[in-house]
Amino acid sequence: MTLETFHSYCMAKPGVEETFPFNESTLVFKVMGKMFALCGLDKDVFEINLKCDPDWGVELREQYPDIQPGYHMSKIHWNTILVEGDVPEKLLLELIDHSYDLVVKGLPKKLKLELEELRNEG
Repeated sequence: MTLETFHSYCMAKPGVEETFPFNESTLVFKVMGKMFALCGLDKDVFEINLKCDPDWGVELREQYPDIQPGYHMSKIHWNTILVEGDVPEKLLLELIDHSYDLVVKGLPKKLKLELEELRNEG
């Protein structure tokens, strides 16, 4: 997966915006204002941080050496994934979807309704 593919995949989801809240080199994707994915644009290797169910996160880290506890994030709820490593692209896409879905699940009812309206428009 390339940075461009990652960017396009994230931006195609309803209610998503790209932001740079930390600095000009950390790209953050938010759904309805809540972060679900980020990556450093100035790194030598392409890594992404994604939210993950804690139990599944432990399983993934045991199975894939290129999935580690989230760098500069909650080690329980976030993983850092070396994209060019041993993680299949199909799983990367599934992990992006999972992160997005986890954040949507935690949104307040009002924002969930707004997101649903956006989905119906598209």
